[in-house]
Amino acid sequence: MEQYLNALNQVIENGVDKKDRTGTGTKAIFGMQMRFNMENGFPAVTTKKLAFNSMKAELLWFIKGSSDNNELLKLGSKIWDANANADYWKPKANFPGDLGRIYGVQWRKWKNPEGKEIDQLANAIEMIKQNPSSRRIIVSAWNPGELEQMALPPCHTFMQFFVNDGKLSLQMYQRSCDMFLGVPFNIASYSLLLRMVAQVTNLKPGEFIHTLGDAHIYNNHIEQVKEQLGRKPFKLPLLRLNSNIKNIDEFNMDDISLEGYEYHPSIKAPMAV
Repeated sequence: MEQYLNALNQVIENGVDKKDRTGTGTKAIFGMQMRFNMENGFPAVTTKKLAFNSMKAELLWFIKGSSDNNELLKLGSKIWDANANADYWKPKANFPGDLGRIYGVQWRKWKNPEGKEIDQLANAIEMIKQNPSSRRIIVSAWNPGELEQMALPPCHTFMQFFVNDGKLSLQMYQRSCDMFLGVPFNIASYSLLLRMVAQVTNLKPGEFIHTLGDAHIYNNHIEQVKEQLGRKPFKLPLLRLNSNIKNIDEFNMDDISLEGYEYHPSIKAPMAV
């Protein structure tokens, strides 16, 4: 995870002061990239604890195409509670816990102008199998026509798959990047998705490439980041998937685990909403 720690340090050293929607204020750099080779181990941050179970619960929830926070709670994750209960959103919700047409809905139930639902993720997996040289193996969460129907417009907006020499790689563009709290979670989530899609398409996992737009550290996270940068990283853990799963919709919580994950203690910091 040296790439991530180097990115943190770059924002601390070279970031510009920038206002933000929450009123907290940030130090920010526009335009960064990190590359994670899956052969080097699973990129779970080790200089603090990654909430691995919460991360995999959210990803499985996205894959299901759900907008219901109650379903995520059943998987053991509360990370969307603040958005589900936000005063600006509750009047728009269709039912208690509804988060609108967020990530998973766009991945699995994008609507075309005629109202037909398009399963972008299933289409991408089929294209990887049938036309792996295509440059159109894309899944987008950013739907300008439905942003007002989302509790939170997507931060990680767009992903593209790339097949070469029997390996599958994934690049994701993230428009808004909370470097301390969110980005380690995002790195792990898309690396896990890469591993899952590689397994169901009979390919080896290659690289996860993380392209960042507004990469920022909130002003009330600066001291926590400095504490983290003072820690020495441990060796990366291994990711274990149930090798019997051949369909992206069949993974569950018990099919995904980390082996040999060693980490420093958690560092608490407030989340800007």
